[in-house]
Amino acid sequence: MSKEDKLVVGISIGDINGIGGEIILKTFEDARMLEFCTPVIFASVRLMSFYKKHLGIDINFQGIDKIEDLLPKRINVLNVWKEQVEVNFGEENETGGEYAIKSLKEAVEALKKDKIDVLVTAPINKSNIQSETFNFPGHTDYLAQELEGNSLMLMVSDGLRVGLLTDHVPIKNVVKNITRECIDKKINTINHSLIEDFGIERPRIAVLGINPHTGDNGVIGTEDDTILRPALDNIRKNGKMVFGPYAADSFFGSGNYKNFDAIIASYHDQGLIPFKTLSFGKGVNYTAGLNHIRTSPDHGTAFDLAGKNEANFESFREAVFTAISIFQKREEYKELTENPLQVGRKKVYQKKKS
Repeated sequence: MSKEDKLVVGISIGDINGIGGEIILKTFEDARMLEFCTPVIFASVRLMSFYKKHLGIDINFQGIDKIEDLLPKRINVLNVWKEQVEVNFGEENETGGEYAIKSLKEAVEALKKDKIDVLVTAPINKSNIQSETFNFPGHTDYLAQELEGNSLMLMVSDGLRVGLLTDHVPIKNVVKNITRECIDKKINTINHSLIEDFGIERPRIAVLGINPHTGDNGVIGTEDDTILRPALDNIRKNGKMVFGPYAADSFFGSGNYKNFDAIIASYHDQGLIPFKTLSFGKGVNYTAGLNHIRTSPDHGTAFDLAGKNEANFESFREAVFTAISIFQKREEYKELTENPLQVGRKKVYQKKKS
């Protein structure tokens, strides 16, 4: 398989009754995208042809039956299935979940075998994906099982990165899932990701408290004093620049988030409500900490918009660009850490030459 120096971006279709097909086609309707990558959509030519006709999108793609047959500088559609599938836009049904998972599993297998360089996932519905063979609350948990490393949900936008100590966990279970071991693991993961994936040499990380006002000295809960603060003190002793815990209610409104390279929230809504308020439609969901790269748009299936040709594809396009950027940063990091002396000499030579 010749990549001709273009990254191969694998794309899972998501829920077929949602906006996944639309945002994928709209992203690659701009032919300039093929200057950055070679896309492979894991679905079927029949399905993508249906979307194309229904939405009136002027785009050409190449159907392939094996990943090895992909054509560089073309939009490739890998036939994961050949049968005609009925699409019911806006409907949450078993079929939507079944084919979303077929696409995802095939794409992840290709990622594990390095047949694709990165994976970008279109949105799925967390309810209709559940089955005897797939029992995960979402992409992140499935990828954590299939790939190597310690996964962490990291929401990324211009100058804003928000990670989570706990992600898809019911509120009643949040506190029991925040242990010193969990805090240590998540902060180590995000610290390494900031260095390797984003090229930040000395990351500054802020951590938000568990309770309102970080417990107010035990008046509104003791977890910040007995779990979070001791864990952060220990991490700081190891040289990491970790700050907090900060009271979450004023942290974003005051603009304090701008002083840090990443923020770690204690639970899902504590981090994602401010992130999506500040960045909705432009944000990217990145699964940090794994040995392969996966990104996704910051929104869901948007059943209310499905089939109406009204979906905003900007977040999906950003997910593609973010995946490409992180891949390139990892390659640079690998080169730097494998042979730091040679890289150092190269930089000195370039400086003298200029």
